[in-house]
Amino acid sequence: MALLIALHILAAVVWVGGMFFAYMALRPAAGPLEPETRLALWRGVFRRFFPWVWLCVAVLLASGYGMIFHYLGGFKGAGLHIHVMQAIGIVMMLLFGHLFFGPWRRFDAAVENKKLPDAAKYLNQIRHIVAVNLVLGLLTIIVGASGRFW
Repeated sequence: MALLIALHILAAVVWVGGMFFAYMALRPAAGPLEPETRLALWRGVFRRFFPWVWLCVAVLLASGYGMIFHYLGGFKGAGLHIHVMQAIGIVMMLLFGHLFFGPWRRFDAAVENKKLPDAAKYLNQIRHIVAVNLVLGLLTIIVGASGRFW
């Protein structure tokens, strides 16, 4: 159980912490850069971060369901907070899947083809999805940390 909890928490910290850093620190710092430089920076960031997010998604699913079925005896043994975490987590994963296969792919192609106005539009779409996922991720952390005390 300790290993599954540790993996679960690490995956959540990497994903949510990465979004927090990108949104609250990198985005404002990159704002003054010239558009071509800023868009190339974000492309490099996403190319490095998104594989980690996919790994986090896999670890969160495996560790979460591993704990539910191996230690809690299934969903009947899971508290309300576990169900809430699962629901929010699935929404986050679906949003990330949409981001990755939609705006990210279009952004990547637009930067590659030097279509900067299009790239900026797709980056804005990514920003909105990340903002929603960041709020959901922080909420999920609160639920996970406090849920056993409800």
